[in-house]
Formats: sequence, C-alpha cells, structure tokens
Amino acid sequence: MDLIPTLLSLIGLAGLIATMVWVLVRGNNNRVTKLFVICQTSVIIWLISQLLKLFSANTEQFWISFVVGNVGISMFAPSWMMFAAEYSDYRNYLRKPCRVLPAISVIFFLCVITNPLHHNYYSVFEYRNIVCGRIYYLSQIVYYVLIFAGICLMFIKHSQSNRRMTSQSLLIAVAIAVPLCINTLSVVKIIRTEIELTPLFFAFSVVMVLIAISRYGLLNVNRIAINDTIDSIDSAVIVFDADDIMTYKNKYAETLISTATGASLDEVIAAVKAKTGTELNKNLTSCELSFDGAYYNIRQNYCTNKKGERIASIIIVNNVSEYYELLNTEKKLSLEQERNRIAQEIHDSAGHTFTMISSLSRIIDSDLAGRDIPAETVGYVREIDGLSRSGVTQLRCSINNLRSDEFMTSVTRAINTVTSAVRGVDIDVCIQGEEDESFAFCINAVYDNTRETITNAMRYSGADRIDVIVKFRPDMLELYIFDNGRGCQSISENNGLRGIRERTEALGGTVKFSSVEGEGFTTIIKIPKA
Repeated sequence: MDLIPTLLSLIGLAGLIATMVWVLVRGNNNRVTKLFVICQTSVIIWLISQLLKLFSANTEQFWISFVVGNVGISMFAPSWMMFAAEYSDYRNYLRKPCRVLPAISVIFFLCVITNPLHHNYYSVFEYRNIVCGRIYYLSQIVYYVLIFAGICLMFIKHSQSNRRMTSQSLLIAVAIAVPLCINTLSVVKIIRTEIELTPLFFAFSVVMVLIAISRYGLLNVNRIAINDTIDSIDSAVIVFDADDIMTYKNKYAETLISTATGASLDEVIAAVKAKTGTELNKNLTSCELSFDGAYYNIRQNYCTNKKGERIASIIIVNNVSEYYELLNTEKKLSLEQERNRIAQEIHDSAGHTFTMISSLSRIIDSDLAGRDIPAETVGYVREIDGLSRSGVTQLRCSINNLRSDEFMTSVTRAINTVTSAVRGVDIDVCIQGEEDESFAFCINAVYDNTRETITNAMRYSGADRIDVIVKFRPDMLELYIFDNGRGCQSISENNGLRGIRERTEALGGTVKFSSVEGEGFTTIIKIPKA
C-alpha cells in the first residue's frame, strides 16, 4: 500500500466531511443546500472507494471498491447538474430533463454491477488490470456533458447577474474544469497512478465551489445574522443545556464572566459570587446586582419541548446603569425643584410677613411721634422693626444657602449642567453669540426654566431628542427649546409652565409655548437686558 495516496485520500475525505458538516450546520434548509450535500456525499463515497482500492488484496475486494466508487460516480454528475439548475434558477426550464437524471445514474450503475454478465462496462476486470468497455466510455461522455452543462449554467448566472465575468464565476469554472481535465488524462492513460486523482481534485473543487457560492444563498443568512447580532449587542447571553452545562455565551458575556463554555451553572454562580459578593438562586427569574460601579439586571428564561420538559435555560444580563443614572438625575432635578419651591414659598410667605411687620412697625413708630408715649413703648416698637428687618436679611441668606449655586456662574454653565445630567435622551446645545457678565441677572431664571422644560419633555412628551439654542444678543437673551415628542393639541399652563412664565415675566421677558400633535413641543423665552 502506497502511503502518499492514502494520506491524500484521507486529507480529501476529511476536508469534504468537514465542509459537509459545516453546510449542514450553517446552511439553509432548502433544495439547493440538499443537492449540494448530495454532491459532496457522492465525492465522499468516491474517495472511500479509492481507500478500499489501496487496501484490496484480491480481485473480489478490488471489485467491491469499484462498485462503491461507481456509486459515487453515478451520483455526482446528475446531482451536480440538478444542483446547478436549482442554484441558477433554471429549474423551471429544466424540470423534465432533471427528472430523468436519476434514471441515468441507475442505468449506468446497473451496467456496472451486471458487468460480469456482459463485460460491456469493463471488458477486462482483473486485480490491478482494468480495461474499460464501450458503456464505460458512453457513461463518461454523458457525465462530462452533465458536468459541463452545470458549469455553463452557473457561469451564465454569475455573468448575467453582474453583466461581467466575476471572481465567483471564474472560480466555479476552474474548480470543475481542473478535475475534468485530470479525469480525461487518467482515462487516456497519460496520467498513471496507484490511486485515481479525479476524486481528490473533485473534493477540493467542491470546497472551492462552496467558497464561491456561499454568499449567494447556500448559507442560512438568518442564523448567521442572529448569531452576529447576539455577539454584537451590549447584553450578555448565556445558554445552559438540560444538565445545567454552559453551551454558549456571546462576546459581551465573556467580558463579565470568566468561566469558559462547558462550565456548570454552579461554577458560574460561584464566579458571580466571587466577583460581586452576591449568591444567585439557580431558579431565579429576575434580579439586580451591582459591581465595578455598574448595575446589572439578570433574567433567566427556560426553553421546553412539547412535553413541557426543560431542554435549555437562557440567562440574559443587561447593563442598566444608565437607568439608575437617569433615576438619580430625575431625583436630583426633583430635589432641586422642591428646594426652589420651598425657597420660593419661604420668600413669598415668611419674607412677605417679615416685610409687612417691618413696614407696620415703622408706620406705628411714625404715628407715635409727638405723642406722650412712654419711651419704653417706643423702644419696643423700634425693636420689632429691627428684628423684622434682621429676619428678612437672615431669611434671604437661608434662601441663598438653600439653592445650590455652585454652577450659577454663567448662563451657559447653568444650561450645560442641566443637559449634561440627562441620560437616555439625545440633547444638542447650540450657543450663539458671546456671553458676558451683563447676563448674570438671569442665570437662575434660565437654569430653572431649562430644567423645568427638559423635565417636562422627559416626563410627558416621550421625546428622544431635545435641541437647545441660546442666543446672546446685544440687547437680550433668547432661549429656544425644541423636542421631538408627541406634542399636544392644546396647551394647559400647569404649575410648571406657569412657573416658567412667572419667572420670565418677573425679569421683563416673554414666553411662548407652541405645539402640534405629533410634532413635539417648543418653548421660546426672551429676556431683555436690564
């Protein structure tokens, strides 16, 4: 037995089996793929026969190897022609001829197995001594015609669809032409080897054809797209089988969990506990945990068969940090709004009361002038006036302390402070003109109005984009805020909008609210310089 032919046959056989498994796993479940697999199977059988030849020790074993080889030979040409017709979309035109092709395979194979009766396929068949007969050459001509016709169909498909010769069409033509040439040279005895080279070249040709056409319908695009999508999402996907053994995890999961595919669910839970200090329940449905400064939501879903038996479980881990950030931002905005509300109420109620007390005490003091009133009483009145005025001063200091004014140094910084704290909504800020100290008088009002408008958009409009335009003009400040939310038919100025109007008008400015249902909400604020 020759070692080199054996190795070549084994390499070709291994390559064919690998590509066939690959096609079965990743291919479409359609007729094109099935016919291609039949072509691969026929070449595999052909290669197996070559190995049998090498191991044959007598005429009977040699005959068996030729019978097996002719099974593959008889299958390949007709299945190749049917595959080419199906792939090239000529099946409707060649439907009737294609129905006859399997019969051709059967007829020639019957001629092989009945050869001892008529000797027309092999006129001489002895151990290591074969002389081909008339039916053999006829079969070769038929097979050549079918294979060549299949090449032409596929070549035409690529040339017509692209209106030019493509690398795919050339690769297909070369892939099939080379083994045909090798087979011709072997038949006419120009090439003489212990093993037929034709099936080896056909094995590599099938692989090249697969490469050439894989992107044109042979592969299961849905499955590939789903796998690529799952690998690219910012969520961890981990699959366990019925025995709680990890069978798959996507790329994002690899950044979170160090355990490799094949680990048990218990090992994954142990790894999570080591990283977060939290132990998960194997039967959890949903939970949240945090580590490395991020928050994660974990959900487990189960896949069952028709009998209701669990066949797999899927754990999905989502990074929900941005929702916590948004929640914290919302709380911060709400807290700031509440602090401002309290400060405003204190200013309006207690401040007004202290001011009235001070005014009344001064009126009383003026009214008592010139009257015969004990000095002690006049002193008490004046002390009340002093105390009330002191109370107003202290109240104003408390209100200033109550407001968080660390960012209240410019209009631009105040607006950016609000917009930069928002998550989940695309906010674009456009600043036009130059800001100077003359706009400092309206910083608080602009901050409160911007915060209130953006909060309303986030809470009620369902917008995913907000545009803020600030124009610093020589004589006024203009603020435009647009969102792309759901809008409304009519505008009702509730506490929030009323507050915006009151703050703006208190500075001598104007406010305009406008909205069209389905086209968002617009707020235009203009505040003149003092």
